[in-house]
Amino acid sequence: MTARRSNIYFAAQVAVLGVAVFLTLRSSRAADWQSLPLIALLLVLAIGSEQMRIEIRGIHISGSFIALVLAMTLLGPAPAVAIGVGSDLWPMLTARKPRHNTMTDLISGVTFPLAGGLISRVFIGDLATGPPRVQGATFALAVFGVFLSTNVINFFVIAINQRVTKGRRMLTQTREVFIPMLPGQFAAAGLAAILASAYVRAGYAVLVGVVAVLGIFQYLAVALYRSEERAELLHARSIRLASMQLGMLTTLVETLNMRDSTTARHAAAVARYARDLAKAIGCDETEQEQAHTAGLLHDIGKFAWPDRVLHTQQLSSADTALVRRHPLDGAALVGRLDGYGPISDIILYHHERIDGTGYPAGLIGKEIPLLSRVIAVCEAYDTLTARDSYLEACTPLDATVELRRTAGTQFDPEIVDAFIALLEQRGALVSPTSENAEFVTELDFERRARALAYPATPAA
Repeated sequence: MTARRSNIYFAAQVAVLGVAVFLTLRSSRAADWQSLPLIALLLVLAIGSEQMRIEIRGIHISGSFIALVLAMTLLGPAPAVAIGVGSDLWPMLTARKPRHNTMTDLISGVTFPLAGGLISRVFIGDLATGPPRVQGATFALAVFGVFLSTNVINFFVIAINQRVTKGRRMLTQTREVFIPMLPGQFAAAGLAAILASAYVRAGYAVLVGVVAVLGIFQYLAVALYRSEERAELLHARSIRLASMQLGMLTTLVETLNMRDSTTARHAAAVARYARDLAKAIGCDETEQEQAHTAGLLHDIGKFAWPDRVLHTQQLSSADTALVRRHPLDGAALVGRLDGYGPISDIILYHHERIDGTGYPAGLIGKEIPLLSRVIAVCEAYDTLTARDSYLEACTPLDATVELRRTAGTQFDPEIVDAFIALLEQRGALVSPTSENAEFVTELDFERRARALAYPATPAA
């Protein structure tokens, strides 16, 4: 680039930055800055994630984008710009870059948070002054759209600089950098939508889970994009994308466990019971694995519950309606994983009752999927006998008496009989042992990720 052209381009960058800053100041209002704890949390998360960013062909990849999209949608354009610039400030001051690249970082840190914040105000509403204009799935979809649209803006701001300063064609950058990033960005957009929805429902405390979410996202992104050989890249991409999908769900379970310490242990215990019971009633290995996985994830729909619901035994009618939604919410989350459709169905119907008075569909008898009936019995038994349950723990023998009492109305009698026979075979009724299963051990993350990436094909 000639000196004259360089100066013209730099002047154009300064002009663009000036306009963006002016629009940011015009959009700022006092109400945008009232949620100082939330602003501080998102700033810390963005800065921390930026310290682990990676660069591919001049394009930076960082988990801070999730924090910035949350700022755009929950706080507004001006706070989002402040967080965007704040997270980039230290790298810009310490890195020795050409002035065009430094200016591009500044422009990027201002323009896409500004654009995302303004888009959010149009389609979602101003959360600083009132409730969102859209609710439920529409709200989540709007956050998803804000993430993707601002991701495109950010890419092209940086790609234009690469085109002007290094002559890299826009089409080549799109094909080699932007398109390969899309699967990971779709996963990250889903995470941002889930977290924003959870914040609107449950408040500030739920965003503590963002720390784990961004850490997992950043780790997987680094592992995904640093493969040098084409064959290795394709192999790693399959594993990491599967890991990112599974990681999203397991992180939600771990985050829920931060708010309700019984969640992870209960999930692991139900998973272990369910796998053994499925084997005892003659299910094949695939069905046993499905029962185990559904046990691990059966309560994931509780993620969006506010604390007053998680920690109470007295529910209002409105809270009862929310509780009855958790199989639907859990099934929707799990159903987003490729190949997890059967798991989603098991979770969806695990609170149905044999007499048809369960939820969400009011299925009767054998209309309820077999493994949903398995999970129902295992969950009830662990809840009755666990010392960390919200109920007063009873002995294993008393718990089996309760299962037999409700067999034929709440539970499948045949499955109850098989489960009690399994407990008797273990000697658990005579000399009970604590079901001290651990969630991480039962999850076996690496094996599940590989199974997702390379599903077994049935023999011909």
